[in-house]
Amino acid sequence: MTGSDLSRHFDNLVRFETELWTAVDQRLRIEHDLPLSRFEPMQIIDRLRSCRVFDIAEALAITVGGMSKLVDRIESSGHCRRQSNPADKRSSLIELTPEGSALLGLANATFDDELERRLGSALTHEALSQFGATLATLREANRRLTPVSKEKS
Repeated sequence: MTGSDLSRHFDNLVRFETELWTAVDQRLRIEHDLPLSRFEPMQIIDRLRSCRVFDIAEALAITVGGMSKLVDRIESSGHCRRQSNPADKRSSLIELTPEGSALLGLANATFDDELERRLGSALTHEALSQFGATLATLREANRRLTPVSKEKS
């Protein structure tokens, strides 16, 4: 495979991710007044139950500082709350409020429907499974690589 082929794949992958994110985000905002940037952490909070900011940041591959600010916004909207962590006083445990759980339930259905429209309807089950496996393989390989640094001259 040539560099130009890899460049084309990169371009298609990044543009598709941007287009997909925008479409899903727009639908969640219109139907639930919930941006995708808040929806994803809420899904993780719901799934993990004993959830810390660190856990969400790690799951979404973003910084703890950025995630902490995002959790602040989710909390100020009344969709989650922090409690002191009895096992580690330096961190808090985050849980969805009843309002946050109800909103997440509605938003999950919208999210699933939009993904079906944009992914499920475009690919066969087998192609979608292969696509998912390929993405998982690429993400794992990428995690093992260290960043390339420039040596001082």
